Amino acid sequence: MQSEHTGGRLVVVGNFDGVHLGHQRVLGAAARRARELALEPIALTFFPHPAEVLTRRTPALLTTLERRAELVARVDPALRLVVERFDESLAAQSPDQFAESLLADKLGARVVLVGENFRFGRDRQGDLEVLKALGARLGFVADSEPLAGDATGAFSSTRIRKTVESGDVHGAARMLGRPHSLSGKVARGDGRGRLLGFKTANLADVSEARPENGVYACAVDRRGPDGYVRQGVGVVNIGVRPTFEAGPSIEVHLLDFDADLYDDVLRVHLLARIRAEIRFEGAEALKQQISLDVERARSLTGRVAPDPAAGAAWF
Repeated sequence: MQSEHTGGRLVVVGNFDGVHLGHQRVLGAAARRARELALEPIALTFFPHPAEVLTRRTPALLTTLERRAELVARVDPALRLVVERFDESLAAQSPDQFAESLLADKLGARVVLVGENFRFGRDRQGDLEVLKALGARLGFVADSEPLAGDATGAFSSTRIRKTVESGDVHGAARMLGRPHSLSGKVARGDGRGRLLGFKTANLADVSEARPENGVYACAVDRRGPDGYVRQGVGVVNIGVRPTFEAGPSIEVHLLDFDADLYDDVLRVHLLARIRAEIRFEGAEALKQQISLDVERARSLTGRVAPDPAAGAAWF
């Protein structure tokens, strides 16, 4: 059977961390143009994050690579995510080398689409005009998509990351187009939540950017053989548990849920900030506050209660 992609590939380039509304605009435009031109749409991203190689610091990313691929496909199922390893060799390439070896030779690009602030090559020497000139020589057409933003400025992963870290999960959701989420495996804790009357799941190995310490209303998905499925809503405490000086943790309490979650992988969507993390005089005072937190979360999350007919996560 003849392929529907008769003219090669359209490559849209970006880090796409968070797959925020700005990313969604350029990805959607790429998929539409590829369809019009009978090209295969490729979303080219990089891992690890370039900042990890260039600055020797690992940034707290908004999304895992798994989540990034899922969200790219959600923009348009035709998009295929290609992950290129970002290392010192790639960082040292000139714009000419990058365009020729990766875009033209390896990916066979006929059209390359980027955000209008795109920079590439060693020391970020290349811009859109350089890319257009290189494309004319190498056999592809380069173009850009305008940035999405609001009155404060363009949406960017850096801006959203800072918003998340400040605890403003509403602000982050407005730029992401969905709530920010944390994912990790449920590990055994000290059992203190159960003793207080509020069973919790303790998330380990969380790599996404964490918000300011505090208590948040959340929706929770559990990973199964066919992907993530909504399990319910609840509260999540992110912090150091100062009442007991118990150290850093991410503890999730699911409302009206009592199943064993040990070793399961959860995705926790941060819907609203309820309060800051504070130290209480003892277990009874903390228990009373948790009761208030649960009722507050119940009122905040009523619109996202689990719906068995929905199957996969809604965001």
